[in-house]
Amino acid sequence: MLICYVLDLFYLESMIQNMPSLPNDILPEESRCGRGALSNATNRFEPHQRVRTANIAFDDGWLEQDQSAPPFATNVTVDRSRTIITRNQSPDVPFDRSINPYRGCEHGCIYCFARPTHAYLGFSPGLDFESQILAKPDAAKLLDRELRRRGYACAPIALGTNTDPYQPVERGWQITRSVLGVFAVFNHPVTIVTKSALVQRDIDILAPMAARNLARVAISVTTLDRKLARRMEPRAATPEKRLATIRALTTAGIPTSVMVAPIIPGLTDGETEAILQAAAAAGARSAGYVLLRLPLEIKELFREWLEANVPLQMERVLGLVRSLHGGRDYDPKFHKRQIGEGPYARMISERFRLACRRLGLDRDKVQLDTTQFAPPASSTPQLSLL
Repeated sequence: MLICYVLDLFYLESMIQNMPSLPNDILPEESRCGRGALSNATNRFEPHQRVRTANIAFDDGWLEQDQSAPPFATNVTVDRSRTIITRNQSPDVPFDRSINPYRGCEHGCIYCFARPTHAYLGFSPGLDFESQILAKPDAAKLLDRELRRRGYACAPIALGTNTDPYQPVERGWQITRSVLGVFAVFNHPVTIVTKSALVQRDIDILAPMAARNLARVAISVTTLDRKLARRMEPRAATPEKRLATIRALTTAGIPTSVMVAPIIPGLTDGETEAILQAAAAAGARSAGYVLLRLPLEIKELFREWLEANVPLQMERVLGLVRSLHGGRDYDPKFHKRQIGEGPYARMISERFRLACRRLGLDRDKVQLDTTQFAPPASSTPQLSLL
């Protein structure tokens, strides 16, 4: 009897282990209106994972028949970090320090490589990433303190490398603007990457800094297709607004580049030259690109999105992505993770290079000036010993 019981347990465990993995619950469309992700998968650090058996709406009798599911609202929590400058030693990025005023990003870009970082906070990289936002209201004060530290060596600080510093919640919190105010007072160089038109609000700070070669901005443009952009990056500025932002910044004398990022093989790669041409016409001085990255949870989130939005292109897109990474969904190796390898990657690289040369987007090589950095006198100066 005991032997039969043990064999039954062994069989049950074997059957569970060999079951195909199923997607997490996909929320009703009305409850995720204006969101990029379709689901809210349990993050990879949780001991228990939710598994979907059926996508069935449940009514226990308390809801009225005509009552729709509640919307997935944005919740902002204060982040009391003790430091604000994040440092990295990655050999394939052009900066060694950055600041992210927010964790999570309300833009909701389904392809965002930063989504898995939300798992470290106990949230899901899915809908939580774009609705559970952590704001750092002390960022300017922390930055002031860190820039005054003895031995600080000035180098350009990248603003918004993980999440967008001008996402919608910035309109009210204005943390990014307060940080820029500190940079201006310290004469500290800063670079910004955003896909929001809200950066135009801070031209009054950025233009004088740019005149002293202390500020540069990059506007990310993924597609010129308004309908595709709405589905893929639902709360970011429209493609037309981003091009208008490039024009406004360059008119104000702020060196502005365009980031074609990410290029999605089989979906947006055909727009590369058109995006570069439109950006150059708007005044962009340089350009860069990054190919689609699918680390960790993004792989399943992006597959869900493809199946729901462009099902006929799904297998082609995923097949081309794998061709960039030796048959895998993602290769995290430096110098390969952002540009891939193989014939398709080389074709994208060559097309981009030729288009930039033709449009004059490969000539701007000016580096920001670090020699002007000078901490201002403190409002509560400490008396000198001598």
